[in-house]
Amino acid sequence: MFEYEIAAARSNDLIRQADTYRLIREAKRTRRSLSRTQDPEGPVRVRVGATRTA
Repeated sequence: MFEYEIAAARSNDLIRQADTYRLIREAKRTRRSLSRTQDPEGPVRVRVGATRTA
């Protein structure tokens, strides 16, 4: 019976780790897709004093 309890606890730990791993991957994927939709052209840099005067 003791070996069964150890195996069950290990199985639960592995399931918890897999859930955490999936959650982190999903969060990264969501963050990446949100950043792409908000700023599709990337950062815009403006240089002050670089304009040509006539």
